[in-house]
Amino acid sequence: MLRKIITFFCLPICALSFAQVGGETTYQFLNLVSSPRQASLGGKVLTNVDYDVTQALFNPATINVEMDNQLAVNYTSYLGGIGYGTAAYAYTVDRRTQTFHAGITYINYGSFDGYDENGNATGSFRGNEAALSLGYALQIGYTDFYFGANVKLITSKLEQYNSLGAAVDLGLIYINEDIDFNVALAVRNLGTQITTYAGLNERLPFEVDFGMSQRLENVPIRWHLTLENLQEWPIARPNPARSVNDLGGGQTDEKIGFIGQIVRHAIIGAEIFPEGGFNIRLGYNFRRAEELRIIEQRNFSGLSGGISIKMNKMRFSYTHAKYTSAANANFFGLQIDLQ
Repeated sequence: MLRKIITFFCLPICALSFAQVGGETTYQFLNLVSSPRQASLGGKVLTNVDYDVTQALFNPATINVEMDNQLAVNYTSYLGGIGYGTAAYAYTVDRRTQTFHAGITYINYGSFDGYDENGNATGSFRGNEAALSLGYALQIGYTDFYFGANVKLITSKLEQYNSLGAAVDLGLIYINEDIDFNVALAVRNLGTQITTYAGLNERLPFEVDFGMSQRLENVPIRWHLTLENLQEWPIARPNPARSVNDLGGGQTDEKIGFIGQIVRHAIIGAEIFPEGGFNIRLGYNFRRAEELRIIEQRNFSGLSGGISIKMNKMRFSYTHAKYTSAANANFFGLQIDLQ
């Protein structure tokens, strides 16, 4: 059974291994950070198997009974005045049937002033997108492996253009309870547009991520390591602003070596007091740090930090993530235990 599931993962990865990132696909909002906890740990986490019901939006294999009757709502004050949020809920029918999960991701791009090709004002317009997901996970036989899937319906409205799409997320996780060590693989946004904006079918932001985490035995810290966008190589592109002028009047483009390419796939994070009522979270996103780095200026791009406080049946989370000197993002989240 495990061999079949691994094969099922490999086939779509091979078929879409040339998928691109960053502005070359539609529905880009599907890969935005889903919660303050995820944001504080660098932006992408796959291995949290606990109360965090929002985690299943990114890796459905993490759906578990601890999420039963947990409701989470999150909001992000994003860059450029964009606002987006997520909501998630899980319900356990019984211990044998395990847990079903539902979630939604919504983004509002705000209001824009419209103009025709001659520069005449045509009035203001808005843009927004949303995705509704349903997920389920199961244990593979009597092993320590769990497999999960999300089915997503996607809607998008940009000015007078509308689009409808469908996708699935697939997740696989290995949980070693003896040493509190988790390893996970997620294949996200396998799907297509059902209706296009203007007759041109565009690809979805397909993504393959790998992660691992472990709680240290004698220290109240859980470390996280995520390797993102494994379907893309090379992931880095030379930055024209970092070209060097030659003595002969020409320019030499920025050189990005093998190690530089690998590092840009990496995200690291740590949770202090991960199981407590109060915890501190820190993360570093290497790709964000390098791509938003300003030459000869320290702006701390890629760093993120947050806290979580549990009060009775409510847990409040907040994260501040550094992007550039001019713009950063704040993430707010509230999870309620409805039992």
